[in-house]
Amino acid sequence: MEQACREAVPNRGHAVIAAMEREFEQVWVLTQNVDGFHQRAGSLNVIAIHGNLHQLRCCTCSYRTDVESYAGLNPLPPICPSCGGMLQPDVVLFGENLDQANLALYDREVNRAFDLVLSIGTTSLFSYIMEPVIDAALFERPCVEINPEPTQISELVTLRLPLGAEAALVAIWERYGGALP
Repeated sequence: MEQACREAVPNRGHAVIAAMEREFEQVWVLTQNVDGFHQRAGSLNVIAIHGNLHQLRCCTCSYRTDVESYAGLNPLPPICPSCGGMLQPDVVLFGENLDQANLALYDREVNRAFDLVLSIGTTSLFSYIMEPVIDAALFERPCVEINPEPTQISELVTLRLPLGAEAALVAIWERYGGALP
């Protein structure tokens, strides 16, 4: 799975989000995606709530490494050099709990005051993904949904842009006057 995604690259929408992080005082990205595109585009404040496909973790101990560092060291399945347990992609698989460190970071950030929420290209199926949008509505903060199709949260947002993420983000950033990377 990681190898199939290895050659894929972030799009200009990811670059715009990274540029927003450099332009504004506080920008956090909460992503369900496991592809690492936000980090590769330059975002530093990323909560990859479902993990990162380019990282490995031991099923037995706390050992973690990136896929590139591990490549070719052991046969498949990958074996933990610390305890001999099996390594797996550092992603949340169905039936697994979310990473506690990611949850703590999420809780800290979602409970801080915010000026704007952008909900971009998500089906909004998980409560923890919907929560920032629900909070924006509750606290009367602006919220923009960028998604070609309506979602469960569409009725709660201030503005809904029925567009793809890349096209919408690039247009917003150009209108703002920001330089595109």
